Amino acid sequence: MTPTPTLSAATLALALGSALTLASAPVHAQDAGKEKCYGVALKGKNDCAAGAGTTCAGTSTRDHQGNAWKLVPKGSCEQTASPTSETGKGQLMAFKEKKAG
Repeated sequence: MTPTPTLSAATLALALGSALTLASAPVHAQDAGKEKCYGVALKGKNDCAAGAGTTCAGTSTRDHQGNAWKLVPKGSCEQTASPTSETGKGQLMAFKEKKAG
């Protein structure tokens, strides 16, 4: 009878830890054809960077928040509508939102 290989608890823990690390890798590190676009995400739909008091993805507190970004196809950000931006379009850098007129 051939012995069955056994896995130690340490091997299983290492494998699980590696899998969890890969699963939690930031989406923006995996999308080379995308760019960060500030001011275009809807409330709770940002990919990251939603300012002080937030943790990251899905934490923007209002639509078109100037310090929250969404990944968009490269080259399309500054063509995307953003009513809070001075230009009315998404921005490649975080910005202070204009006051509603």
